[in-house]
Amino acid sequence: MALQSALAAVREAPFILDAVRAGDELVVAAGNDGGPHAAAVLAAAVRDDDQVTAIAAVHALGAVFDDRAADELSELLSDPRTFVREHAAWALGNRVPRLDAVGRLVTGVAAGGFATVINQRTLRRWAHSAPDHVALALEGALSIGASIRATGEAADARAKLVETMGLVPGAVASRAILRVAAAPDEAPRVRQAAVAALGDRGERGIEVLELIGKLASTDGELGAVATLAAFDLGERSSAIGSAGSGLSVAQLFLHADLDRELSRAGAGDNGGIATMLVRLGDALAAEPGVDRVLTMSRGSVAAAVTGLSDYGASHGHLLTPIPLMSEPVDAAHAWPVNVAAERGIRRALTAHGRVDVLHLRMADVGSMAASAVATRLGIPTVFTLAPDPHAVIHALDMTGALSRNNFGTVDENEHYWFRTGLVRRLAAGAYRCALFPRPQLRDQLRDLLGIDIDTDIDTDPHRYTVVPEGIDLTVTEAAQREAELATGAGPSHPTDAPRGSALVTGSNTLPPALADLSGLIAALPADRRGLPIALTVGRLHRVKGMATVVEAWAADPDLWRRCNLLVVGGDLHHPCVDERGQLDAIAAVIAENPAAAVGLVLSGHRPNDVVARWMAAAHTGLPGVIAPNGVYVCGSLKEEFGLALIEALAAGLVVVGPDAGGPATYVDEGITGFLVDTRSPTAVAVGMGRALDLAIDPTAHGRVDAARLLVHDRYTIQAMARTLSGMYTGIAAPVAG
Repeated sequence: MALQSALAAVREAPFILDAVRAGDELVVAAGNDGGPHAAAVLAAAVRDDDQVTAIAAVHALGAVFDDRAADELSELLSDPRTFVREHAAWALGNRVPRLDAVGRLVTGVAAGGFATVINQRTLRRWAHSAPDHVALALEGALSIGASIRATGEAADARAKLVETMGLVPGAVASRAILRVAAAPDEAPRVRQAAVAALGDRGERGIEVLELIGKLASTDGELGAVATLAAFDLGERSSAIGSAGSGLSVAQLFLHADLDRELSRAGAGDNGGIATMLVRLGDALAAEPGVDRVLTMSRGSVAAAVTGLSDYGASHGHLLTPIPLMSEPVDAAHAWPVNVAAERGIRRALTAHGRVDVLHLRMADVGSMAASAVATRLGIPTVFTLAPDPHAVIHALDMTGALSRNNFGTVDENEHYWFRTGLVRRLAAGAYRCALFPRPQLRDQLRDLLGIDIDTDIDTDPHRYTVVPEGIDLTVTEAAQREAELATGAGPSHPTDAPRGSALVTGSNTLPPALADLSGLIAALPADRRGLPIALTVGRLHRVKGMATVVEAWAADPDLWRRCNLLVVGGDLHHPCVDERGQLDAIAAVIAENPAAAVGLVLSGHRPNDVVARWMAAAHTGLPGVIAPNGVYVCGSLKEEFGLALIEALAAGLVVVGPDAGGPATYVDEGITGFLVDTRSPTAVAVGMGRALDLAIDPTAHGRVDAARLLVHDRYTIQAMARTLSGMYTGIAAPVAG
């Protein structure tokens, strides 16, 4: 395609996603045309008010191997628009090193945020052919203010510069890193970055080993980092861990704090995937032919040191913390932990012995880091391919919240352009792709991702497998028994109560989870007690639509008079940026509809087992506090699958969910729930009203049994594990007995 035609295709694309894909064609056309004319045309397009076209033109400049194109890209590193600077740094990574740009890339590394990632990425590539020049530029930046102990943002910037130095090969970089690691007047986080880099570089010189050994004997964070570095530098047998014939599977989600009790479920980014991975790991480890499952999640340096004793464990499900060398942040802002993530993932994947397959599930920093490590180690990957962030981009495009004139500005925070490209790269590099069930699956993958799976299947019939997610029914069934006992509908003898239950038949004592729920509702005004509950569960994030659900309920007087709304999720005491945004949006809704405040309960996050019991109680009710026949509401802009909706169906609740994505494959419209346009609070309110009507409809007596049978037959965690273990077996090479 000629350059002008390709540029016109970007400008005239009907939707933003079409324009992003047309941008790939523009890059190809720019590379074919080349020359000063192409550089001039694209340079003019970069200054376009259409921010999508401007970004596409920046990347196309990266494909024009002409001096003017290189000059333009270098100058764009100083552009007043942040998104242009970031994309220019990205595009420069595809070119040969430009010495005049190295200094500004180093400045970009020190700037923090996503700029660190993009600038670091280009410097890392350039360091392969110009290591000393890159190292000297970094050293020069470190020398500025080196005599003053850096604190706060200055220390963070120095730590990132040192971390980047660790990626540069050669003696110049090695000497600089060792000097920082040994400097007692450096800020702790800067020394930690240097010590971690020494461990990662694998250079076992006497000075390095002596310093690491000395620091590892000290207390505190620096001592813990040095202990990990010493472990990395140790000589370990390649045969450590399981060498049996069974599969060794690894999976990860670095935005969650995983523990066996799932105590942080619903806080920060600890959403449904965090719960699912813990239970899936257990189910996979129980599958015939699977020896070991390694689940990696974020953790502190101290936790990683404690976990060293687990390295080499040969069987079962292991939870392994990956130290990210930073405070936990939400997924949108976690990209700068990429280097620390790579180092921690490499340590886990090598120290645990043979790993046959690594499953990547999201286009996030964890998958990006793990994919790079797997490539270097020769570990095959599986990728769960879904239109994320594509579906969100399209939904926001349709509402007008995202447009050509603000795309770049929004992209500075959400990194949509980078993430769509990451999805493409992860899918292309995977041996197999898992797909979520959804209506018109092939059409949606083609329309949203630009991937024609039919063409791929012709050449590799096993490349794609539809894998429904699943829940642990033992948790749901235990919750159901507790709720039934609390209403007097369950077993009449106290010994029939579930293990660990505080319920005594005939008394007023409730199990802890139900007592907690009862207390929350009992704290409402007296006339609010005895109403059914509309329950919504999830992370407090814009995509999850919690504020939309509150608006739908609060703005409809008939609705809020009819039921109380219970919002479960988020850290209310120490909210992250996304949680604060949703809490502010909810407060604004209530300020406009103050009468509804009497029926709104924000509980914050609760463990998954507790949520299961609250769902059961929403269905059965709690005498004197909650009426039976409550409903479940999901206001997500998109749900690739929707585990909480499955849990709600298993609990017997009528559900309201988005009409986009996976829920349409299991919600029986008008029978077990309703699918609505979750972009519209009015549509959500209508769905909630219809759900409440259906929940009390005496003619819908088979609804609960039908929903539970569906979940039992198709959506258990054990069924998911069976499908995946078969998929993994088809990838991994057989091991000699």
